[in-house]
Amino acid sequence: MNDFFLERPPWWIVGPGLGLIVVFVQATINRRLGVLGGFSAVVERSTGRRREFGWKAWFLLGVLLGGTLYGLLSGRLWLTEYGWLTRTFTGSEAWLVAPVLVGAGVLIGYGAKTAGGCTSGNGLAGCAAASPASLVATVTFFGTAIVGSFALRSLGAA
Repeated sequence: MNDFFLERPPWWIVGPGLGLIVVFVQATINRRLGVLGGFSAVVERSTGRRREFGWKAWFLLGVLLGGTLYGLLSGRLWLTEYGWLTRTFTGSEAWLVAPVLVGAGVLIGYGAKTAGGCTSGNGLAGCAAASPASLVATVTFFGTAIVGSFALRSLGAA
């Protein structure tokens, strides 16, 4: 069973599958799919601003548990490679990987909340609904990623 999980499914399986999930959620409950909404629902429930978790919180839980289950079944739960980050911080400096990832996550979360949605919400559901704000946000995500990757490559970090 472990061998089945060692190779990622090809893009032509995962991409249409994800697209079908977005369409299914829109068609059945008339909602946009996105992880930030789930995180916000958990925070609102934890702070008492909401009485129940709602479907978006359960979606977030499913994403987290699904990733964890995949890691367990593949036997690679703690064997994670973060590119230049884990190549740069090794040995006694390896502990720095976690704070860098947490800081990056906070910045991404702040940016996503400010932008009115995360990359999955804007890129998948928003673009599928032809939302002008989502189209601009997605172009910004991709543009920033492209510029950032070229900048890192020029510094020899990638």
